[in-house]
Amino acid sequence: MTDILNFINGEYVKNASGKTYEKRNPVDNALIGHVHEAGQPEVDAAVAAAKAALHGPWGQLSVVDRCKMLDGLVDEINRRFDDFLQAEIADTGKPAHLASHVDIPRGAANFKIFTDTIKNASTESFEMRTPDGKTARSYGVRVPRGVIAIICPWNLPLLLMTWKAGPALACGNTVVVKPSEATPSTATMLGEVMNKVGIPKGVYNVVNGFGVNSAGSFLTSHKDVNGITFTGETKTGTAIMKAGADGIRPVSLELGGKNAAVVFADCDFDNAVATVTRSCFENAGQVCLGTERVYVQRPIFEKFVAALKDKAEGMKPGRPFDPDTKIGPLVSKIHQAKVLRMYQAAKDEGANIVTGGGIPDMPDDLKDGCWIQPTIWTGLPETATVVTEEIFGPCCHIRPFDTEEEVLALVNANRYGLATSIHTQDIGRAMRLASAIEVGLCWINSWFLRDLRTPFGGSKQSGIGREGGLHSLEFYTELRNVMVKY
Repeated sequence: MTDILNFINGEYVKNASGKTYEKRNPVDNALIGHVHEAGQPEVDAAVAAAKAALHGPWGQLSVVDRCKMLDGLVDEINRRFDDFLQAEIADTGKPAHLASHVDIPRGAANFKIFTDTIKNASTESFEMRTPDGKTARSYGVRVPRGVIAIICPWNLPLLLMTWKAGPALACGNTVVVKPSEATPSTATMLGEVMNKVGIPKGVYNVVNGFGVNSAGSFLTSHKDVNGITFTGETKTGTAIMKAGADGIRPVSLELGGKNAAVVFADCDFDNAVATVTRSCFENAGQVCLGTERVYVQRPIFEKFVAALKDKAEGMKPGRPFDPDTKIGPLVSKIHQAKVLRMYQAAKDEGANIVTGGGIPDMPDDLKDGCWIQPTIWTGLPETATVVTEEIFGPCCHIRPFDTEEEVLALVNANRYGLATSIHTQDIGRAMRLASAIEVGLCWINSWFLRDLRTPFGGSKQSGIGREGGLHSLEFYTELRNVMVKY
């Protein structure tokens, strides 16, 4: 059992109020430690440290030297791979094979991709004639935006935090990170790595706590924060956008989703079943890009439902380091209660429960964990709660369709627009739908396949802005125009 402290100006600090909250392991509800909740004084100190660091040694580094320092950060994260793995699993309960192949490697890679990007980023340059017949050249200069507030979710804590901290630091900004109250460990641990590789004090800061009347709202409303980036639910994103409007601070928001998979009768059936199994149930459905609506063309509907049922029922829950474990728990008791309410809503609204719908029978030593069954429904109208609202659990509703035009209308009839996947061997149809479906990301015959140089973000109520590769630089830097007359 440990104390999880705030990391401010290169040092681990307790809060002035002495206020803490419990952090429990979602696998068995065992107490991991106490998290020191940052209040206004700690947030003020973190932002002040970040602001001062902009004008210290960090701000004097060349792009090459800054990137060399961040590449050293990558090496140190990889050297301490097992420490980060243990901390991430203790916070989330996810299977070790998932965290070791996705969370920790991508957490390190997110720094490397952006050091490579910023070193090769160009700006515009134009020559023109002036009214007096002389010559002038105009060119762009890319400068850091300043102090960046990073508000992180709990489903992929290290990966999604470094997805923001990586480009922010590569571009020369400083950051104040507010991790989810449920998963503070790896963001806090990263402070040790920052110190180890010599990142100057104040460049990277972490304040722990909640949203309303806690670290989150204190940070997003702070007048010395120059930009706010957030991944999480749409309701919270709306509040953050309002906070950013006070002072005209830019925001980058990746928000909720109600993602669809479209399966045509001509698909590679085994690949479609395997891919939709992952997109619905991986990480216990706690993936922003995960699938909760599945539309299957009528000729293969019954066969597909039966095949997905078999896959769902074969997902054995268990401890993270058990090699037989296929699915972990939900992140917390609070989230478990929310998902169970949605399961009950599906039942109350007349769903046909193909499989699941409750809590699995676990051994006595795991019964207090945050377990949930992979669940499949059919038979609900498109207006049903579990068809319209994001659940963020291992579940999906499957509906048959007949025509391309019909399924396009069904997929788009939702206020969210984050991601979708299309399964067909007709590439022309796949490309037509990929252009017509109102989402930020579309996969064809695949899912969760990412090139980190490409744009990432949502449409409609799933977010504002794009990150990834050069697109991240649009948020994390400002372009200045310089005109030289000669």
